[in-house]
Amino acid sequence: MLKLTQSDYEALRAHGEETYPHECCGIMLGHAGDVNEVVELIRAGNTRTDSAHNRYHIAPQELIAAQRAGRKKGLDIVGFYHSHPDHPAQWSPTDFAEAHWFGCSYVITATAQGKAVVTNAFLLRGTSEDDKRFEDQEVLVG
Repeated sequence: MLKLTQSDYEALRAHGEETYPHECCGIMLGHAGDVNEVVELIRAGNTRTDSAHNRYHIAPQELIAAQRAGRKKGLDIVGFYHSHPDHPAQWSPTDFAEAHWFGCSYVITATAQGKAVVTNAFLLRGTSEDDKRFEDQEVLVG
């Protein structure tokens, strides 16, 4: 399960609306476990200049900075979020190929003509690239 406050849930959806027709992306800090509990969102810049409308990439420097900021607060990276402009809130083959943080939640918001419509979460399971898989993850907002 992924647990988000109402304000964080609304913020990640709003981020997708603001960057439409390009994908937004961000990092979720919090407490990992049976429930990935989000405490803080960090907006990231989408460094994909070739296909920003259907791909995203977070610069390694931003990941390291987020990880350091989280550690100072006793938080871990518990997941990532991005938007799918005019595309379903389901992971794509590219999303899967580029997912490497086992135990993390991957949140996708579908933005239809600039409006956030559906938000889904997927948990990356496995122990290596050979057995990794996405599992649907329940999202608890409150």
